[in-house]
Amino acid sequence: MRIDVITIFPGMLEGFLGESMVKRARDMGIVDLRTVQLRDFTHDRHRSVDDRPYGGGPGMVMKPEPIFDAVASLSAPDARVVLMSPQGRPFTQATARDLAAEEHLIFVCGHYEGVDERVREALVTDEISIGDYVLTNGVLPAAVVIDAVVRLLPGVLGAGEAGHQQESFSEGKLEHPQYTRPPEYRGMRVPEVLLSGDHGAVEQWRRAQSKARTRARRPDLLDGAD
Repeated sequence: MRIDVITIFPGMLEGFLGESMVKRARDMGIVDLRTVQLRDFTHDRHRSVDDRPYGGGPGMVMKPEPIFDAVASLSAPDARVVLMSPQGRPFTQATARDLAAEEHLIFVCGHYEGVDERVREALVTDEISIGDYVLTNGVLPAAVVIDAVVRLLPGVLGAGEAGHQQESFSEGKLEHPQYTRPPEYRGMRVPEVLLSGDHGAVEQWRRAQSKARTRARRPDLLDGAD
């Protein structure tokens, strides 16, 4: 998979790209992840990427020309162009799986008061939000989406890939409680069923715990679920 991130703050991604699963995926050649400096596609001596909004109002709006030129430079007629925006549809695990099936993703990271509406109308294929709050720019939300997508690519998690199906949200519910050694710590014991060696009983316990935890913490996820 190829991923391009268009932003005026590429340095915000440096630490993210060099750590954990994303670094592993890049080192293994599973993902080709690059940052694109939007200011490189400006045509004035100030390298301006924003201007005052028509009709007045506070703040500045990102100009359409640099964004269109940056996307065109990537020679990506079949790429999914993802705008990170608080106005977008909520990001979910299902969205991550959908994006993980693509060959090329381009993330457009908005700043200031947002982007010129013509970018949405003619260029963007997906508009995604990671929550009902506003951040300084779209770089951190893009990093969140990229992390969720990259870890789903075959080969990234190695032996841990089977765990995809048991993670929170993978089946529309939260994940069951997890325990590891020691079996007792400060008077708190691991549930006996997990020590029993009865795989059927363990699976039944995990499903019951997953449903109970979802009902208590995120009942909205159970709407319409089995």
